[in-house]
Amino acid sequence: MSAHEFSTIFIAGLALTVTVRAWLAMRQISHVRSHRDMVPTAFADRINQSAHRRAADYTVARVRFGLVDLLVSALWLLALTMGGILQAVHDLLGAFATPGTIAHGTAFLASIAVLGWVIDLPFTLYRTFGIEARFGFNRMTPGLLVSDTLKEALVAALVGLPVIAMVLWLMNDMGSMWWFYVWCFWLAFNLLVLLVWPTFIAPLFNKFAPLEDPELRRRVEALLTRCGFRVSGLFVMDGSRRSAHGNAYFTGFGASKRIVFFDTLLEKLAPNEIEAVLAHELGHFRHHHVWKRLAAMSLMTLLLLALLGWLSSRDWFFSGLGMNSRDMASALALFALTMPVFTFPFGPAMSFWSRLHEYEADSYASRQTSANDLVSALVKLYRDNASTLTPDPIYSRFYDSHPPAALRVARLQAQGSA
Repeated sequence: MSAHEFSTIFIAGLALTVTVRAWLAMRQISHVRSHRDMVPTAFADRINQSAHRRAADYTVARVRFGLVDLLVSALWLLALTMGGILQAVHDLLGAFATPGTIAHGTAFLASIAVLGWVIDLPFTLYRTFGIEARFGFNRMTPGLLVSDTLKEALVAALVGLPVIAMVLWLMNDMGSMWWFYVWCFWLAFNLLVLLVWPTFIAPLFNKFAPLEDPELRRRVEALLTRCGFRVSGLFVMDGSRRSAHGNAYFTGFGASKRIVFFDTLLEKLAPNEIEAVLAHELGHFRHHHVWKRLAAMSLMTLLLLALLGWLSSRDWFFSGLGMNSRDMASALALFALTMPVFTFPFGPAMSFWSRLHEYEADSYASRQTSANDLVSALVKLYRDNASTLTPDPIYSRFYDSHPPAALRVARLQAQGSA
């Protein structure tokens, strides 16, 4: 393959991806708007028209802004590659470190990440202080945003830079099978993050306090005993510092597993509803969804790294994307930036698999608690989080990791009456 042919394939793929994503977004906007004034029958007695309209407006605002983000991201990708920004940064850093060395490669990849952060910053600010604030969700202050940014930069420097350096060392020194050694390192690193994140990283950004509500604690402990599930602790996180959205999650694995409730979730749901939501999360663990997804992600990463190993020895891969340099850092940067263009068509399959997992977790929850309690909790969360009840079917199949509200509630109601 020639460099010109690969350039043509890349630009065509990018144009097709942007076109399809824009088409899906326009479908979502049109569909949600057309159903803005009609609360679905299944929710009419629990969600009023005002809340339904607010959810529609919130969804449209986010998707419309996503179109702007999509266009800017595509133009930035073209500027980095075909526009020569990657090569210019590579050459500039060559004045401080020898190209091809680990020091130069680490600085190069870190610089590209910082440039990406700068490009994305206006979008982050507008989402947080524009859209989220307009609909009453934002509780982030400018000071807290600066604090979070500084902490993230510190973590990235202390953890990310050594990881990049290690990957580049493996790529340079492990021969033609370097991609396998990088995969082993990637897998070990991700398992380590799962182990240490709850104890050492997450507390840098949020406060975690033991769950003190006696009734809720009794319910949760009884549920865990009933399900044969052991955790290292039950915690409440101060999610309200940044957002009014509510959530609950498991984190860690093995002896470090812990359950975390957002304080906003505890404010919105009754104890029996929280128990049902937790049972749903237990369903994910009972069906080994976390490990299945990790296994799928590991296999996909192995295949992608093998592909990178092959591409890194092809001159047309570099030249076709605007790079004259042939070092491993350049190959890694080009691959990470452009691969989403080519993996985009696989998104619907992953979304479908995720929705199946959600249905399995719902079924588990309906056996361990009350399906009606889970329905009640979900409806409140849909309402309070301004989640649209009427997504476009094609858009939903392509993107949504959770089933549409109407289908999910209908299935749970059928299980509750069975």
